[in-house]
Amino acid sequence: MFIRFVIGEIDPRSGRRRGVFHAGNALAHSTDITAHDVQRLQDAFDWFNDHLPHPNRFSLSAKPNRKAQALSWFRATAVEYIARMRDYTQVLGENGLETEVLKTRRPGFIVYQDEFQVVAYPFADTPT
Repeated sequence: MFIRFVIGEIDPRSGRRRGVFHAGNALAHSTDITAHDVQRLQDAFDWFNDHLPHPNRFSLSAKPNRKAQALSWFRATAVEYIARMRDYTQVLGENGLETEVLKTRRPGFIVYQDEFQVVAYPFADTPT
């Protein structure tokens, strides 16, 4: 099982619902959030940045300037990461951004994977 956290807004780069890190970054740069909540988002993001491997691909093609349409999914076994993501999404919710948790056994054509996550170009029946 794979798990993805999204908001309802469509990301113009992928054409899919926006992931919560992109949503949190946009919120942190808006005027609609307190400095305390910006810090909460930043602290959580920093933890992920320090502990979660950084995918090296987000597209089907390995060529330069390729369109990045692949989506990140946590493996269901990444329990600590999922718990911390729920803390991150709580801040989003407190600031008016509803999040949804998508689950699937078929995230798509996998272009990157590690022990905690996969990055996959979605199949037609993959929830996005």
